[in-house]
Amino acid sequence: MPENLQPAQGFAGKLQSFPNDFREYVRGLQMEMRKVTWPSRKQVRATTVVVVVTVFIFAIFFAVVDEVLSRAINSIQAAFTK
Repeated sequence: MPENLQPAQGFAGKLQSFPNDFREYVRGLQMEMRKVTWPSRKQVRATTVVVVVTVFIFAIFFAVVDEVLSRAINSIQAAFTK
């Protein structure tokens, strides 16, 4: 019977099978990690620069939008409170 289709075990059964299950999990994890293509230092540096620049651009954009909306709301509020 496949391991994932075992009948329901009690706590003691689960506790006994834990070391084998953990070993199998680690083996599978190691196999998957061998398949990973890791970026080079140059690629990491380039993408980091892109992310930082993009964050600053969005920060400036949202600051401008916030200021425009704030002034518009204040103008509308001032017009209705007179």
